[in-house]
Amino acid sequence: MSRNAKINTLLLIVVAALAVLPLALGLGDHKEEPFTGADAEAETAITELQPDYEPWFSPLYEPPSGEIESALFALQAALGAGVLAYYFGLRRGRRQGAARAGAAGTEAAGTEAAGTEGVPAAAEAGTGIGTDAGTGTGAGAGTDAGTGTRTGSDSGAGAASGVRAVDGRDA
Repeated sequence: MSRNAKINTLLLIVVAALAVLPLALGLGDHKEEPFTGADAEAETAITELQPDYEPWFSPLYEPPSGEIESALFALQAALGAGVLAYYFGLRRGRRQGAARAGAAGTEAAGTEAAGTEGVPAAAEAGTGIGTDAGTGTGAGAGTDAGTGTRTGSDSGAGAASGVRAVDGRDA
């Protein structure tokens, strides 16, 4: 089992324990409503300490029942989770796209690409090694590297002769 799988399994066990233990241990049995929200707990504490307390604001919308209030809360949580999932998915997709673009760039540096004659990189080296007998500033593996163009003739069967641009394509 990999390290990530062990961590994920441990996290699932902890979450399950947090959900089951309060129910199994009977926490909240002494209360009228054992698992109320923090807002209800705060309201109860305030009215016990200050019976004549007047709230500063009243709710804009008061749901007709607790079930509807719970449903609206669940909808709010689902929308928030959806926004977060979209954001993290977008970031991951951009990272993967950048990684693919980087991999394609290094792959193209090893061979001549983009519609040239399909001659391997060693034949286009520009240093006089191999079948290239030209004179110019292009040197390196892959496409012709350097500043400007090189002139000369490529020896070999079916190879083009004349002026060749820096990027390895016929000018």
